[in-house]
Amino acid sequence: MRLFFVLLVCLSIAQGQQVGRVDYLHEPADQRDARMQWWNEAKFGLFVHWGLYAIPAGEWKGRTNHAEWIRTTAQIPLEEYNKFLGEFNPTKFDAEAWVRMAKEAGMKYIVITSKHHDGFCLFDSKFTDFDVMSTPFKRDILKELAEASHKEGIKMCWYHSIMDWHHPDYLPRRAWEKERSSEGANFDRYVQHMKNQLRELVTSYGEIGVLWFDGEWESTWNTGYGKDLYNYVRNLQPSIIINNRVGAGRSGMEGFTKEGEFAGDFGTPEQEIPATGLPGVHWETCMTMNDHWGYNKNDGNWKSTADLIRKLADIASKGGNFLLNVGPTSEGLFPQPCIDRLRQIGEWMRINGEAIYGTKASPFRHLEWGRCTQRAIDGGVRLYLHVFDWPQNRDLVVPGILNRPTHVCVLSDPRNNTLPVRREEDALIISVPIQAPDPINSVIVLEVEGKVDVTSPPTIAADFDIFVDALDVSVTTDRENVELRYTLDGSIPSIRSALVKGPVRLTGSTLVSARCFREGKPVSGTATMQFTEVAPRKALSIDHVVNGLAYAYFEGDWDRLPDFKGLAPVKEGTLSNFSFSPRNQVEYFGFEYSGFVRIPEDGVYAFYTDSDDGSRLFIGETLVVDNDGLHGMRERRGVVALSAGLHPIRVEFFEKSGGDGLTVSIKGPKAEKKPVPDLMLFRKK
Repeated sequence: MRLFFVLLVCLSIAQGQQVGRVDYLHEPADQRDARMQWWNEAKFGLFVHWGLYAIPAGEWKGRTNHAEWIRTTAQIPLEEYNKFLGEFNPTKFDAEAWVRMAKEAGMKYIVITSKHHDGFCLFDSKFTDFDVMSTPFKRDILKELAEASHKEGIKMCWYHSIMDWHHPDYLPRRAWEKERSSEGANFDRYVQHMKNQLRELVTSYGEIGVLWFDGEWESTWNTGYGKDLYNYVRNLQPSIIINNRVGAGRSGMEGFTKEGEFAGDFGTPEQEIPATGLPGVHWETCMTMNDHWGYNKNDGNWKSTADLIRKLADIASKGGNFLLNVGPTSEGLFPQPCIDRLRQIGEWMRINGEAIYGTKASPFRHLEWGRCTQRAIDGGVRLYLHVFDWPQNRDLVVPGILNRPTHVCVLSDPRNNTLPVRREEDALIISVPIQAPDPINSVIVLEVEGKVDVTSPPTIAADFDIFVDALDVSVTTDRENVELRYTLDGSIPSIRSALVKGPVRLTGSTLVSARCFREGKPVSGTATMQFTEVAPRKALSIDHVVNGLAYAYFEGDWDRLPDFKGLAPVKEGTLSNFSFSPRNQVEYFGFEYSGFVRIPEDGVYAFYTDSDDGSRLFIGETLVVDNDGLHGMRERRGVVALSAGLHPIRVEFFEKSGGDGLTVSIKGPKAEKKPVPDLMLFRKK
């Protein structure tokens, strides 16, 4: 038997090396569009985080804030964590019931954790004993789900972690795992192991819709590995869709891909909805119903059904998909609050799903009362107006739309009764019923003739909304056949107002107002933006400084930045920049960096911190950047006016779990954004 297993592994490796004959990284656009079509039409999917971590249910040694990361957040030794194998026996698991709940909620695909970061596999793998077949349950959970999903017409998809805290060849080790030596570990051997398991997942369960990678942020993984893995999986099943976390190009929890060539078909914003959609970019917001991905028995902070339905409409209105998570219990059951919300969302979707499935992003930049989705119809466009705030005066104002309306009705009205509509300048005014058909999200159908023609207010922009001495402000629009007029006295622009011919120069605090006109008539609302002239903060006169920063290093368990002034540092010293090099091999730590930043000329400067977890940046005693809290790599910005010379700078940072990182950047009047260079940082001798 052992010889057979070795031969099987060798054969698998040989097969893996043969894969990759076709380069899918430069797939023609029409082929990519065809492959992505079902996903773009689906809009709504179920995320499932399930594994051994459901057994402790978020609690360990009196702490109740854990979930799927419990092995590392509670620092559980591998030998102790492995004991959960003997306890995993979800006898109430019913694949058909899970799939049925997803389908009745209006979801079109299911993504489940085939393997999370702890390395435990929910499927029968030939390449590890750390799988479901080594538990008392001894049933291939993915096989049962795949069969049930295929039967119900739901796309089956796998989440698979690149990071693996269990496999002996995965690197790096957790900082606290002092008993686990990395001697003899071979990361490339681990990559081959992962490919072997991915071959099982992609070739043994029928058609798979998406391979949803995660855990790609550690230093051992890189862009080259990502491109290779993308091609490997696509060669196994060319129609499969793969998220951007296959590579190392994800830009923090915002989930979009950084500039440059990276593998992956869609972006993955996590626990957030981008403020605006990105035309031409596929993206999907993944989000929990409470505060944890895996099951936590003490987490009762559930999002309301109303909030989730409105989030679904918001995401669809921006051109994205919504992947909503459930963390089942160790028995194999969905928590009752999840069941309730899925059922209620399904009730709304059965009536209003047409306004979600297969729709495109809103043509409106902003709607005071809700959101909009759209689809093309013969001779025109059907707009779905998702009304969150029902108008008390019965007049629903649809601004900036120049098309002729052909039909207006309430989507949920079985008789399709026509609603009255009239025009007032650039807006259509729809007379709606006194009472909202749905208190959460009432959908009004507005059909218009021809290609949708919406003129939003102009965009007023400058680098910053404060300035020293003078500022050039741009006033632009993406609409054709319009002219832009503006005022600087707070009045609404008219056809007699100044015409925009280029940047508008400001020499004092001003409210800029702008509006679009066509054929002498206003065809948009008015955009306004306040710009304020400020005096720059005075520089300090300091002698005897040298390049570098002073640092204080701390160790502790925090959820937010502590008051470092009240703590005793573990180490103190000097560094050339914002580095973690003095850190000990511990999971939880913090730094306070202090010194001076030399500003080259008077002006407004933006400072940025990109950190995992929290960070703050002070100039003097003024908090300029607040990026505090538990989160993955996330960037925040602050703006301050400074005079040329030295200014006190202080940066605080803490790390609790997961990845860690800190980048401090600056953007000045004549310089693009860049990490603060060593030559700009000083400390006292």
